[in-house]
Amino acid sequence: MPPSKVVLAEPRGFCAGVDRAIEIVERALEKFGAPIYVRHEIVHNRHVVEKLRKKGAVFVEELRDVPHGAVVVFSAHGVSRAVVDEARERRLRAIDATCPLVTKVHREADSMVGRGRHIVLIGHAGHPEVEGTLGQVPKGTMTLVETVEDVERLALDPEAEISYVTQTTLSMDDTAQIVAALRRKYPSIEEPKQEDICYATQNRQNAVKSLVEKCDVILVLGAPNSSNSNRLVEVARQAGCRSYLLQTAKDLDPKWLEGARAIGVTAGASAPEELVRELLSALEAKGARGIETLKVAEERVQFSLPRELVGP
Repeated sequence: MPPSKVVLAEPRGFCAGVDRAIEIVERALEKFGAPIYVRHEIVHNRHVVEKLRKKGAVFVEELRDVPHGAVVVFSAHGVSRAVVDEARERRLRAIDATCPLVTKVHREADSMVGRGRHIVLIGHAGHPEVEGTLGQVPKGTMTLVETVEDVERLALDPEAEISYVTQTTLSMDDTAQIVAALRRKYPSIEEPKQEDICYATQNRQNAVKSLVEKCDVILVLGAPNSSNSNRLVEVARQAGCRSYLLQTAKDLDPKWLEGARAIGVTAGASAPEELVRELLSALEAKGARGIETLKVAEERVQFSLPRELVGP
């Protein structure tokens, strides 16, 4: 039996930080001309990166690959202070596209260390955002944990002044378990003044939790290296629902839809809406009839652009 309907999550896809980062690259190309260099993928989505590459953006992993004096954009994930210093030393014209919510975590960490506190960072090792956050403070003042087991292995002085911050794109449920473990082990640990997991991550995970109640399978559009997209798949699976990550409609496996009377569709914060539309067309071609939108939140957040890109 073909699936009877598709349930489309709202909100989904691009968040304000991703919109801002992409616009920064596009405006930099308009103002300074191609090529514009971008350190790391501006956001974790191959489709977005390829479109910008065609417009003249050159993506590099390290600043040593950027010509002396060129324009370079730092990705939405943020960079360490060492990277900022290197750009200055090489006289690169650096434009910072770091998401303001990531910048908030950076400032928070700097303030905590300035008050003599040791920081526990909850995040995924190797993720660009985590690398950037670790690089905001002197070595030895921040410790990374990924799991409850990591917390149990911590050997920090129980009498020390300890604080924690988190990567912005984590699973809310998993993070809550890690925070609970930290509080058990270090009862006086200081938490962030405001939640570090960003509004868009929270909203998209809440939408998936609502989709689970209506759907037999959930499809998440996003890149394999996108933290927030992978977390959406995990949230669905932890709730007992089949869920799959795909980059485009071409990745859709018909076997995923077997026995599904309702298919949930959402997209990570760096996946463009055009990919969603292509997936909906592919599902219709496979027999899906009717699209229902499930709205769990309304997003009106906007972030301003860097001053050097505003005006003539």
